[in-house]
Amino acid sequence: MNLATISLAYLRARPLATALNLLLLALGIATITLLLLATAQLEERMSRDARGIDLVAGAKGSPMQLVLSAVYHLDAPTGNIQLADAQALARSPAVKKAIPLALGDSFRGNRIVGTNHDYPAHYGAKLAAGRLWGEPMEAVLGADVAAGAGLAVGATFTGAHGLAEGGDMHEQEPFKVVGVLARSGTVLDRLVLTSVESVWEIHEHAGAAERKEITALLIQYASPLAAATMPRQVNASSALQAASPAYESARLFRMIGVGADVLRAFGLVLVLVAGLSVFIALLNALEDRRYDLAVMRMLGASRAKLMGLMLLEGAVLSALGGIAGIALGHLCAQGLGAALKAAQQTAVTGWAWHPREPWLLALAVGVGIAAALLPAWRAYRTDVAPVLAEG
Repeated sequence: MNLATISLAYLRARPLATALNLLLLALGIATITLLLLATAQLEERMSRDARGIDLVAGAKGSPMQLVLSAVYHLDAPTGNIQLADAQALARSPAVKKAIPLALGDSFRGNRIVGTNHDYPAHYGAKLAAGRLWGEPMEAVLGADVAAGAGLAVGATFTGAHGLAEGGDMHEQEPFKVVGVLARSGTVLDRLVLTSVESVWEIHEHAGAAERKEITALLIQYASPLAAATMPRQVNASSALQAASPAYESARLFRMIGVGADVLRAFGLVLVLVAGLSVFIALLNALEDRRYDLAVMRMLGASRAKLMGLMLLEGAVLSALGGIAGIALGHLCAQGLGAALKAAQQTAVTGWAWHPREPWLLALAVGVGIAAALLPAWRAYRTDVAPVLAEG
């Protein structure tokens, strides 16, 4: 028998203690793995969705709410703005490109966005079928929307008032699907795109006086100098509000980071508790195996081999717990992604790999070896003769 076989045999001989130690280690590693996967993917997704958008102009209110609603489509808009005000801002020499957004309706919880062709072009969107809209009441579906609703080019659907399911249906104003976007991994995947005129037409027939209003402008600066002057000018001299996606996103992740740090600390505590549990289990096992170890010494096993046996047992136990924890973390990430997708939110997947995961496995193994050091040293110093004399 080699050391690995003996170590596994000892672990199988104590199934309850082994299972408890594996569970504690797995829970701690899984917590940290889930946080690594979720935060990295959310940051990457939000960075991708905001790329190339220097400023968002919209109604007065919370700057973060304006960015979340206009860039990420995760919150309610702060209100509408007059089209004349938006056009005046878009004509500014400091503006290179201004993309209008008109919000207010949804289809099965997915937002219907009135805009122009610059919006899908900004994200490099490609058509999987059909074409982009050309007339009012023509719509292009994002990949997730089309897959979830089972709609294809030529189908019709009706939107609902409001940005969530359950709103009044605009049954007199059906949309015709003229295109479906290929999956891009951006916010476009969960949107329905149409013209601003379509949104105006629906609400005009619904009796709302919104024909000359939009919700927001997505702005790209014409020069770096505009970043220093334009936000202040917009906020001070117009009825509009200017918000920086980069600044508001960083502020949001600082807020989220506090909770993530707490959960990460909780995961580390679980790993340390698991290390203490491994230490106690190995120490107790050493007392139970003193006679076996003495027999092994009598049969020719060296002191170093006995010490290596205890260290290997701790390493094997912690490695199994680490592997189980990483697998559990990926499973939890996949479950979280499914829940977020069902809620039409930014998705997370468990099929991604974070570069720090090998370090998590090394952490688990290191904790197990550290916990086995004292029992291993005591095994090394085992005096054979008294133990064998005790029988």
